[in-house]
Amino acid sequence: MGLNFRDYLFRVWYRYVNHADKNAEILFMNYGYSNTNGDAALPAEDEKNRYSIQLYKKLADQTEISGKSILEVGCGRGGGLSFVVKNYKPAAALGIDLDPTAAEFNSKNYNIPGLSFKQGDAQKLDIETASKDVIFNVESSHRYPNMRAFVGEVTRILRPGGYFLFTDFRYDYEMDDLDKDLNSTNLKLITKELITQNVVKALTQDDKRKRDLVSKLVPFFLRKTALNFAGTIGSDTFNTFDSRKYEYIVYVFQKEI
Repeated sequence: MGLNFRDYLFRVWYRYVNHADKNAEILFMNYGYSNTNGDAALPAEDEKNRYSIQLYKKLADQTEISGKSILEVGCGRGGGLSFVVKNYKPAAALGIDLDPTAAEFNSKNYNIPGLSFKQGDAQKLDIETASKDVIFNVESSHRYPNMRAFVGEVTRILRPGGYFLFTDFRYDYEMDDLDKDLNSTNLKLITKELITQNVVKALTQDDKRKRDLVSKLVPFFLRKTALNFAGTIGSDTFNTFDSRKYEYIVYVFQKEI
């Protein structure tokens, strides 16, 4: 199955950012998460990326990561995996992204022991079987042509007892298919949670920062498109989340021992 038009636009936009952001000002490209019971304490240097970081923290808090071997598939600009490495202390972390410019950017911009990046296809990963304790997938899978192939790879690569930490969005009418795809192997479902309202709140609270970045980095004739991809208030993307035509969900799976 090939890319549909929406997926194609997402891919083109991510590649544009990788080429346009010469000063590494955009390290996260997810829509973010606002905690219902108050936001997390973060180091001062992470405050500007608070809501995107909180989405990673939402996942990372689901299992023990310290001393583990972890993988992020669809790591984008590397900010999320870098945060996890610095704050959760895995033994080793690998980030993979389909876009070679993203993998190159990350390898140049993160100099953290145990953290590495490479280019790769989520549906056919060049990674040893039963070699990872935790696999992250954050707001990336909506661009995969073959979701079941990806879930099969996750199942293959996880060690027995390992965790798959997943979060992404779909149109409301796509949610049943997503559920079937994610449950297409023998991974055990631990948690399933809709977080659409938390994402809308994060988009609202992070609106000014995103608008400022778009004004700074994007030519005028592309700004409407950029504001839509960023999910700024009043954009089609924001309205689709706000009306719940897009739903955002978290799943936690474990590979049985």
